[in-house]
Amino acid sequence: MHQLLIVEDSKEISEPLLQILKEEGFSVTLAESQRAAAKALESEDAAFDLALVDLSLPDGHGFSVFHVAQEHDVPVIFLTANDDEYMISGGLDMGAVDYVTKPYRKRELISRINRVLKDRGKLSAELTFGDLRVDTAKGNVYKNGEELYLSRLEYRLLLLFMNNPGKLFTRDALLDEIWDVTGEYISDNTLTVHIKRLREKLGDDAQDPQLIKTVRGMGYKLGE
Repeated sequence: MHQLLIVEDSKEISEPLLQILKEEGFSVTLAESQRAAAKALESEDAAFDLALVDLSLPDGHGFSVFHVAQEHDVPVIFLTANDDEYMISGGLDMGAVDYVTKPYRKRELISRINRVLKDRGKLSAELTFGDLRVDTAKGNVYKNGEELYLSRLEYRLLLLFMNNPGKLFTRDALLDEIWDVTGEYISDNTLTVHIKRLREKLGDDAQDPQLIKTVRGMGYKLGE
């Protein structure tokens, strides 16, 4: 499980952010000040893979946290409500790997986190589940070694399931995830069609699916 440090003093921002990241399977530590962040980073038990750092903190500046993180080889993504070009470029010039301007879009933030983890070798470029294999670097899907050809939405759905085996997704959650990524409106009926087509391409029995299972009245999940 990847360990993330969130440095943010606003509960209105930190609470939903923590929930989002935990739902994505990350282990998250919250620090609400520069001093708390430095203490967490310097702890003997610290093993952070990434820090998300607000630029404006009650006892200092996010740049100070960045320097401590750098000493411990922890990459930093800055979170900022400030769209000032000087501040953003200054953070990147210092060595920050990325920045996200608040308010951020959920899927954009997760994608940026995953990109950093992948670039640092912390995230596998290959996902497997039984005889299914996804090469996320190339965007290729295989079953029993044979390549499958999925549409963009089918591929996105499969990635959600493969990244979260056994996790139940409600229909509303799937719609939110897909719509947020594509920027296109996806109706409930369209979701049904894509689930049906994805199952067909995966060779999943429509009457008794063993891969993408329906949990009656609740949603879908991959496997048990």
